[in-house]
Amino acid sequence: MKLVIITMLFFTISIYSQKKMPYYQIPNMEEKYTAQNILARMIDGLGFRYYWSTKGLRAEDLAYQPKGEGRNCQETVNHLYDLSTTMLRLTKTVFKQEIKKNKMTFVAMRKQTLLNIQALSNRIQICKNLADLTLKNNGEIRVPFFNLINGPIADAIWHSGQVASFRRSSENPINSKVNQFTGTVSE
Repeated sequence: MKLVIITMLFFTISIYSQKKMPYYQIPNMEEKYTAQNILARMIDGLGFRYYWSTKGLRAEDLAYQPKGEGRNCQETVNHLYDLSTTMLRLTKTVFKQEIKKNKMTFVAMRKQTLLNIQALSNRIQICKNLADLTLKNNGEIRVPFFNLINGPIADAIWHSGQVASFRRSSENPINSKVNQFTGTVSE
């Protein structure tokens, strides 16, 4: 019982001590339709959905697991972090991870995932040729760029939705003022 109370207290203190994270709202972007801007906007949409699906998660939300097999909410958040680092690696985006994964609290992992997504979006917006983003695995096999979209980006969007569903099932739904269509929040 003491451990549960201490854990809940730590989560509460950690949540209130966070600096403002990226993706509270989707950032403004010039309405210029290039491959880079469209992909960056897709990634920003992921960041926005991840921000709101993970904002204010409680210990009981993180422990929630639907009946049957599969990941619980915390394991899904861990997977989203892994997807964010995979996207960085596949696009040759160098971005320092502040803490080793095995030392991260939920709050630290959430923050690092949001920063990873932002770094990826920034990298793509300044890239002149999207084909130059993908690296060669083992120096031989080139990862097709479209596999980045239908692989880790689509997977991360999917899992952000799962987290939103898990939290709704554990009676802690996303803020009703969030507008997924516009990427804004009504105050």
